Amino acid sequence: MLHASPSYAHTHVLARRAPAGVAADARTTFQVVDFAQLPELPAVDDCYIALGTTIKVAGSQAAFRAVDFDCVVNTARAARTAGATRLAVVSALGANANSSVFYNRVKGQMQAAIGALGFESVVIAQPSLLLGDRAAIGQPTRHFEVWAAHLLAPTMWLVPRAVRPIAATKVAAALLATTIEAAPGVRVLSSSQMQG
Repeated sequence: MLHASPSYAHTHVLARRAPAGVAADARTTFQVVDFAQLPELPAVDDCYIALGTTIKVAGSQAAFRAVDFDCVVNTARAARTAGATRLAVVSALGANANSSVFYNRVKGQMQAAIGALGFESVVIAQPSLLLGDRAAIGQPTRHFEVWAAHLLAPTMWLVPRAVRPIAATKVAAALLATTIEAAPGVRVLSSSQMQG
């Protein structure tokens, strides 16, 4: 169940599809949108973006880039236009605009683009493999993630914190706490920092 943070009077959630099994409450509004052609957003203070796909699900590198770069940057730009001064974004471990790995390069280019939009404060989370109940929010199960989580569970303490799979709830909590601090500039949260 999604609940508005006590730090915010109201939360406006944009989604590609209606969330399955998630109910809005008096302080939360859901809006299904096309992220490639966003409507004008209501006035906002802060913006959190956890938007992404995989090349396999997207179907091609171009389709992946359309989501993980174009849609993320479009959303950040729309939020800035709507008055947001703080931005928090989920990126990925290994993000680097100069990487030879396509996935990491797109994530790094996205980070550079959002950092140039004029927000007073930007927080970028770079998690390792994200763990969570994707089916509960209407997303397809990522079988590699399930397999990796089960395989590593008994020996998780042996996996270095920097690459250890991390619960999506930990990433969300770290983004929220760091964004509310409102320190100026761009800050990157590594997966090990968010492990808690």
